[in-house]
Order: sequence, then structure tokens, then C-alpha cells
Amino acid sequence: MADTLIHPVAGEAPPVEERRRPPRVRKTPVTYLLRLIVTAYLFFLVAWPVSLVVTNTFDDGWGSIRSLFEDPDMVVALQLSAYVAVWSVVINTLFGVGVSLLLVRYEFPGKRLLNALLDIPLSVSPIVVGLALVLVYGGRNGWLGPTLAGWGLDVIFSTPGIIMATTFVALPLMIREIVPVLEEIGTEQEQAAESLGANGFQRFWRITLPSIKWGITYGVVLTLARSLGEFGAVKVVSGNVLGQTRTATLAVEEKYLNFDQQGAYATAFLLAMVSVACIVIVAIIRPKNHP
Repeated sequence: MADTLIHPVAGEAPPVEERRRPPRVRKTPVTYLLRLIVTAYLFFLVAWPVSLVVTNTFDDGWGSIRSLFEDPDMVVALQLSAYVAVWSVVINTLFGVGVSLLLVRYEFPGKRLLNALLDIPLSVSPIVVGLALVLVYGGRNGWLGPTLAGWGLDVIFSTPGIIMATTFVALPLMIREIVPVLEEIGTEQEQAAESLGANGFQRFWRITLPSIKWGITYGVVLTLARSLGEFGAVKVVSGNVLGQTRTATLAVEEKYLNFDQQGAYATAFLLAMVSVACIVIVAIIRPKNHP
């Protein structure tokens, strides 16, 4: 029986957990100074103001929260904010996935220009966005407003205008979450599926969508938070009609200016808690090996 030749192993590979572990950095006084600066920055800019909103909200227990839900106009404002936010998330999700696939998977004239235009909502003031929508869709002097009004569709000073303004300002958030994921996963799996006879929908549903689901999830959370907190563009296009087009963010300003600070704090607390709850839920259900 022939002897089996056994080649010496140069070295055993470290465990997967050890290979994934980031290298240790030697701590210096500069490291602790940077930590102190970052902690102080977050404390004074985020943690402290938000904590003051929470403490002021519950100065008299749950009374301020209870009074919000006992006010019919505030219930309408909260419902309108939720309605607008849901529509904004749905529209930006569908549009964002499509545009992200277009930017990553295809080459076409004007691609760089389109990519730059998608960042306009982040660089332009929301007040300007609202004014631009009024100039285009205004019922009297807008370019399209009189025509749409003749068809029975009022955009400005109504719910469609609020949805349009909110959707516009939150537009880039979904796209900027999905594009890096698509660039990272590449097209090898899709090409393999195509060679096996899968059509376009099958490739998207079984390969692309599962690969970008966490990018979509993060985009939904960011879009929802941005939509619930939008103020400037909504203030211009809504008309701020009590019980009709007043959103929760507009109600916060109204209550604060009318010296109802307790109600303003309570409304702001509810809006903030929805966004925080979404972030917490995503952090809990996210796989541990996902960055």
C-alpha cells in the first residue's frame, strides 16, 4: 500500500469571528480627546434637547398626551401627518428602487446629470420647494393649476400638494441607501440566473430584491422620519387650515406661538417617538452579521 504524502500546513486559518474582528488601535490621549469631543457634541446637540422635550412633555404626567387625543383638530392633524408619510414612503420606495436600478445597471446619456439632480432636495431649502410647487400647481396663476382645477383636482392648499412636497424633500433618502448596495452585490448572480432561463421579473424578485431588502428598510425608516418632520414645504403648500390641511408639525408651531408649550412638547414627542421606534425595531430585527 502506497504511503500517503502529507504536506505540512503553513498555518491554520484563524476563526471567522477573529478574521472579522477589526484590528486593535493603540489608545492615545488624542483618542480620548476625540471621544470626549464627539460625546459632548452629541450630548449638547441631540441628547440634551430631546431629553428636555421628554421631561417637559410629562411635567403633569400623561395629561398632555391625553389632551392631544381628546382634541378633534389634533387628531385630524396626526392622522393627516400619518397619511402623508405613508404615501411618501410608498411613492419614494417604488420610485427609489426603479431609479437606483437605472443608475447602477444601465449606462445612458445624461446619467451623471440625473444623479446630480437627485440631490437637489437635500441642497434646496424646503421653502423654495413649496414655492416652486405653488408656481406650477397654484389654482389661479400656476402653470398647471387652472387646468387641474378645471378637472376638479386641487393640488395646492390640499392633501395632494402636501404629499407632493413631502415626497420631494424625502426623495434622495431611499435612492442613496439602495445604490451602494446594488453596486456592492454586482450582477454576477443575475447573469447566472439569466443563463438558466430566468426572466427579468424572476431575477428581480428572487435575487435583486432579497439582496437590497435592508437598504430598502433603512430607506423606509429615513423617509418616514423625514416625512413626519417636514415643515417648511408643507407650510407653504398646505394653507394651514385648521382641521383640514394642518399637519402635526404645523400644529407644533401653532401651539408654541399660542403659549401652549405643553401641547407643543407633547406633539413633538409623539413625532419623535415614531421615528425612534422605527430605528429601534430595525436594529432589533437586523441580522447580527449585517453592517
